[in-house]
Formats: sequence, C-alpha cells, structure tokens
Amino acid sequence: MTLVLASTSPQRRAILEQLRIPFHVVAPVYEEHDPPDADPVALVRAHAEGKARSAHDEGAVTLGVDTTVHMGGRLYGKPADESGAREMVAELAGATHLVVSGLCVLGQGFAVVDHAVTRVTFRELGVSEIDEYVATGEWRGRAGGYAIQGIGGRLVAGIEGDYLNVVGLPAALLVDVLSAKAPKLLQIRS
Repeated sequence: MTLVLASTSPQRRAILEQLRIPFHVVAPVYEEHDPPDADPVALVRAHAEGKARSAHDEGAVTLGVDTTVHMGGRLYGKPADESGAREMVAELAGATHLVVSGLCVLGQGFAVVDHAVTRVTFRELGVSEIDEYVATGEWRGRAGGYAIQGIGGRLVAGIEGDYLNVVGLPAALLVDVLSAKAPKLLQIRS
C-alpha cells in the first residue's frame, strides 16, 4: 500500500521520504483562487481537499495539502517577483506570523479534512539582510517568501508548533490521521 501525494512539491516529497511513508506522486488538476480577504483556515482546507479529490482513485489513500502564511488579516502567498519577496520579508521581520496548512486524506470509506497552525517569529532584519536573502532566489514558489529549511532559517527567531508544517507538510497531523485511518502506511519498512 502506498499513499498518493496530490502535489508536485519537492518539500512534501522529502518529508514523506524522511518519515518513510511509501508514496507516489500524482499532479493535482486543481486551480487555486486566493482572495486576499479569505479566511486562511477555510482557504487551505478547501485547496487541500480540491487537490486530493482531483487526484483520487477509488481504493487509494490520497493526500492533498495546501499552505499559506497569515499575519494581521493578510494572506502572504507566493511572491511574484523580487520586489514582492522583499516586501513580504520586510513586513514579517520582527513579528510573529502563522503558517496555516490544510490537509485532506481520502480513502475507502473516509475523508478527513483538517488543518495545522504553526507560529513563526522572525528576527528584526535590516534592509541589507533582507536584500541579501532575496538575492538568493530561495523565496521563489514559497508562501511568505521564505524557506525555513534553507537560508531562510537565518530569518527566524523561533517557532511554536510543528516545524515540518513550516517546511510544507503538517507531519504530526498527517501521522495522527494515518494512524487512525490507514495504519499500514506507517509500518516502517527496512
């Protein structure tokens, strides 16, 4: 038995490999719409479910995930360019934001849709430090314009919650769901 990962995210693949959960990837056929005033929890849950349903086949166990960054009533998606990345990182500097991930696991006779929240606090950052980070290009394709598992770890003063959620997959929540609904996927194979 393997998990169907409805995502092309290399971070999500790496986390599943780290946890030794067998999986294969099916690219979701789902278009995200992110209104700027959307409720972050409702948004990521809906996107996770849409991705999972678009890749699900009867008899499979399918995982869909979506992540956003939220602070002060604003959603911080993936910046479009360097200017957007610089603006996001500058706004997050010296403050605490929420990384909110929706998770959907579909299987025979069950559908679980849930979410996880991790609080991330950035250090105070100077303009040159922000510019140096943006110049790395690591922000591309990253909600909030940073990657905590890379050079973006330098931006962070602390976190409260699931670190892997910030990387891209709410691992603790996933393990809980699989433990309850598809425990064979958690058997460690040598």
